[in-house]
Amino acid sequence: MAQAVQPSTGAFSDSTEAFKTLSLEETLAKLNASADGLASSEASARLARLGLNAIEEKKAHPLAQYLSRYWGPMPWLLEIAIVLAAFLGHVTESVIIFLLLSINAVIGFMHQRNTSKALELLKKRLAVNARVLRDRNWQTIDAIKLVPGDIILVKLGDIVPADVKIVRGNLSVDESSLTGESLPAERSENSIVYSSSIARQGEATCLVLNTGGNTFFGKTASLVKIAKPVSHQEEVMLTIVRYMMYLGIVSSFAVGIYALVLHIPFLMILSFIVTFLIGAVPVALPAVLTIVQAAAGSQMAEKGALVTRLDAIEDAASISVVCFDKTGTITQNKLSVVSSAASPGFSEDDILRIAALASSADNMDLIDSAILNAAASRGLATKGCAQLSFTPFSPATRRTEAVIECAGSRYHVLKGAVPIILELCSATSESARSDINAQVALFAQKGYRTIAVARACEGAAPESPPELIGILALADPIRSDSRAMIADLRALNVKPIMLTGDSLAIAREISVQAGIGPNIISIKELDGMDEGAQARKVAQIDGFAEIFPEDKYRIVKLLQKSGYIVGMTGDGVNDAPALKQAEMGIAVSNAADVAKASASVVLTQEGVGVIVQAIRLSRRTYQRMLTWVINKVTKVVQVLGLLVAGFFLFRNMILSMLDMSLLVFANDFVTMSLATDNAKDAQAPNQWKVKNITLASLAIGLLLAAQGIGGIFIGQDLLRLDFGHMQTFVLLTLIFTSQFRVLIVRERRCFWDSMPGTLLLVSTGSTMAIFFLMGAFGFIIPALGARETALALAYSLVFTAMLDCPKRLFFRLFHVD
Repeated sequence: MAQAVQPSTGAFSDSTEAFKTLSLEETLAKLNASADGLASSEASARLARLGLNAIEEKKAHPLAQYLSRYWGPMPWLLEIAIVLAAFLGHVTESVIIFLLLSINAVIGFMHQRNTSKALELLKKRLAVNARVLRDRNWQTIDAIKLVPGDIILVKLGDIVPADVKIVRGNLSVDESSLTGESLPAERSENSIVYSSSIARQGEATCLVLNTGGNTFFGKTASLVKIAKPVSHQEEVMLTIVRYMMYLGIVSSFAVGIYALVLHIPFLMILSFIVTFLIGAVPVALPAVLTIVQAAAGSQMAEKGALVTRLDAIEDAASISVVCFDKTGTITQNKLSVVSSAASPGFSEDDILRIAALASSADNMDLIDSAILNAAASRGLATKGCAQLSFTPFSPATRRTEAVIECAGSRYHVLKGAVPIILELCSATSESARSDINAQVALFAQKGYRTIAVARACEGAAPESPPELIGILALADPIRSDSRAMIADLRALNVKPIMLTGDSLAIAREISVQAGIGPNIISIKELDGMDEGAQARKVAQIDGFAEIFPEDKYRIVKLLQKSGYIVGMTGDGVNDAPALKQAEMGIAVSNAADVAKASASVVLTQEGVGVIVQAIRLSRRTYQRMLTWVINKVTKVVQVLGLLVAGFFLFRNMILSMLDMSLLVFANDFVTMSLATDNAKDAQAPNQWKVKNITLASLAIGLLLAAQGIGGIFIGQDLLRLDFGHMQTFVLLTLIFTSQFRVLIVRERRCFWDSMPGTLLLVSTGSTMAIFFLMGAFGFIIPALGARETALALAYSLVFTAMLDCPKRLFFRLFHVD
């Protein structure tokens, strides 16, 4: 029995890979353990020192998470406006701004709470029981209490609860969720088996090497925990706010200096500053962005894609590279018979029929299931034969065997590894062996797994060896829609890259079949390169083979550092970190729960063609949001320019704080209907060129500011309005202009090139009708009269329509599309 000896610290800090080259005796010595298991006291001491076999996470208090939403550049500006407005007695305006800020905070908080799902699912994956040898007695404990040095028993169907080394026995394990390898892996004595693998065949006594976050699986969980895509949406928002504030500060400074020269009271100057803040800060931007994305999310859900992170919709419009996990995404993640080669005198149907008779549906064996499905799909009848006995696959024998009875005759049928079956078929000629080996090599070049099938008649001579029937090639075939989807992506100028833990031969074969390309290399080729060289290499190739979860995560980050916006698809635990890191992580319909929780988009139906539809829809969403931003920036330039000009003309604000609040709602919130506007997707990835957009909008806004100044003179000189009614006339001009302007700037070409969406027409028309009635009859604002209100409407329509030609010129000049 192992004694409670204090182990060295280094014994438990080594990665699982470090134990691969050590013998069993060396491993036991390093872990200060024995094949008889640990003493309970020693296990308890190690558990206290090393922690539970679980993934730890530090959680912030929900209240702290929520309150953090009121901290940052955008909230600060709004909070300053709230305080100043309340201080000046404008309580209504303060309440309105606070409600907008709170709506944004609630939406952000709910999104943040949902992002913890991935880690919770990873924890549940480790929550299994384990049969462990403690105090020389076998006992069942919660797997979270396992420690390095424990001896455990792994049997058929078990989820391996920690990284282990086999002490005795053999296992056939499914590691597809970890490595992407769809074929079962054979593990014998002294082999490593990773946590979260599934035992498909065999039984083994194993030594625990690492637990919790130190396991291969745990490190994947840690990557999910730290993975975080760059928030391009946040960058765009902050840049827009910064540019708007530059304009607001310059305008406020100019008006403030002049106000001081005129000896205007300080409180009045503060009122001016609040008005400028309301006009300059894009108050509705977060809410509008969320609504536009939510509308796109609903459209994507109708097409079979559930969006779990809304800002991914915006990012998808800029995606220039999509990384595809092979297994389950490009391929079916379903082992299938793809080819065969028969011995002389037998047909391909003979091979498959006899292989099916040497299989069992109750065996939980992937190869057996593939063969039985292939036989059934070809309609090969086995009903005339009875399976009298069956010996399942064992890693020791590397074959399955059965005794069958067909038409009164008994046969011994076998299938298994080619070298094993050929050795049993001793009567096979050298030329036949040579032909078979050549065919096996040909299959191997394509990455296929080959098994041999043999049969012996029990009525023959007692020493008569089995007769080789032929060989079957098995592989994970590509999905029926994969090639078309890759072609569509290329048409959208999106580069596909395939990432897989499979061998180089399999990866190249699948990549060529799917139309991705033959330039597939092993991840090991990046070893020794600096980060810059790695990034250049990643951008040049068609895919990587033989990779691990951290490699997929690393490749996504390398692409991001090179300036690419990255999409990532996957289905397994091994894909979770990369799915979380990518700007748009897409989990296919049959993905593991942790992959779905890590992704920003989850496909809800079979097939991956919806990925192309998602990118197209994202590009349309980008166009809608671009229209809102252009409209907003243009309005800010127009309004601030008008306020400055009006103050220098009248030594007073041409718009009151209430007028500005009405204008914000009329312009910013009514145009939320852009969420369903008709928009065309581009044939190339979109990019937020905020500087170019701002410059183009600045030029348009200055022309509109000139229109507003013209409105001032119309009200003063033509209509002879007093200052209060002139404020109303200017307000109506700005509101009518804002509705016509969005219909003009929604198209980068001539405004008549596409029909606006129904909801946009209804909202703009309703807004103009409401404010027409308000101006004509006096409601909230002073009554102006029907004639004067109609003049404001006509003036706004004519001037805004004339902007279409210079608008197109500015968009071309600054490359806004």
